[in-house]
Amino acid sequence: MAATIQHLQIGDMKVPVIFESDTRLPLVAMQFTFTNSGSITDTTKAGLAKFSARVMGEGTKELGSSAFAEALEAKAIHISASTGTETFIVEMSCLKEEFEEGLKHFDALLKDPNLSEEAINKVKKTTIGSLSGKENDYDYVASNELMSLLFKDTVLANPASGTIASVQGIELDDVKAFIKEHLVSSRLIVVIGGDIDIESAKEKIAKVIEAMPKGQSSDIGNYAVNNNPQESVLKKETEQAYIYFGSPYHMVDDSPENYKAKVASFILGTGGFGSRLMEEIRVKRGLAYSAYATVNISKSSSYFKGFLQTKIESREEAEKTVKEVIADFVTNGVTKEELAQTKMFMLGSEPLRVETMSQRLNRTFLEFYKGQELGYSAKELKLISELKLKDLNAFIKSHKEINELSFAVVTK
Repeated sequence: MAATIQHLQIGDMKVPVIFESDTRLPLVAMQFTFTNSGSITDTTKAGLAKFSARVMGEGTKELGSSAFAEALEAKAIHISASTGTETFIVEMSCLKEEFEEGLKHFDALLKDPNLSEEAINKVKKTTIGSLSGKENDYDYVASNELMSLLFKDTVLANPASGTIASVQGIELDDVKAFIKEHLVSSRLIVVIGGDIDIESAKEKIAKVIEAMPKGQSSDIGNYAVNNNPQESVLKKETEQAYIYFGSPYHMVDDSPENYKAKVASFILGTGGFGSRLMEEIRVKRGLAYSAYATVNISKSSSYFKGFLQTKIESREEAEKTVKEVIADFVTNGVTKEELAQTKMFMLGSEPLRVETMSQRLNRTFLEFYKGQELGYSAKELKLISELKLKDLNAFIKSHKEINELSFAVVTK
């Protein structure tokens, strides 16, 4: 059964419910997704959204972390919280027969999260420990440095997990304020699937939502990439150079030409072996084991980003090669053979992208979130299959802005 979009009438508000029935196993999975509630909202203290999600993982104030976890484990129920750039997600999975029990704990967590000094200090300690460990993860360091160049002086310049200094500054009142503002029904989209009667489930879910504060929804801000190319070189004790590069990409998340961006990105750097960057940098010149690049298009931003690792002494040659490959790509476009191979892969691998219920639910969620019609992904595949070489190359040539490359490098 294909995923459907329904609604719950809660007072004067309709809460979207994305549902797919799957009776092959007696399992149920549910997500409460709160929009404009991810790291994009960390305008005062970097890492606050992700920190708040970790606090939600500390159970309820009544039971505490250990007792809450034990209650879930006894019934094989899983409840967790996580964040993306634009969303905050509280999810639950359980056996069909334990759905009501799971929903009871899910409701308790939303009503009474463990907002205590003890929980805050515990999360602060583990988060700072994790960030300390990442100081020697030079992919992480270079990636964050690139984002600070591309989105200078905006919230997107900050690491989603924050910095050691910003996390040290997060207090209990900050988390309370975040949850009060963001975990509200006006920002909610419900995603549920599995072996369950949706009408019965909706009645139970409605009671959980009715107990939540309504709050206020808000539009997601959009942040433009700095179009002044820069380079930042960080010196570390490393045996190789970590090169991250990025540039503006002038697209919006609901553009009818996004399918062309997917095809172009695949040929340039997302497709692994056979992609332009991989062929030039690894196969022909032996500068790196791998090279990757992709286009990121969302409500909050749109940019081109890639990375590779190379020998210390090959760093300048590798950067020069990246610039040359991208410039040639924009000027001359792709070949008939490249387009044919990409179509074959993207169309042929489609069944792998919808194998599981969670994949199908996530696809429907993204269609709804972007304001697309239900089933748009199938329409997009048809557009890809019919894409003509001249139209793709005209599209590629219209995006000269990806030549405005900034580089973040970690080297010795």
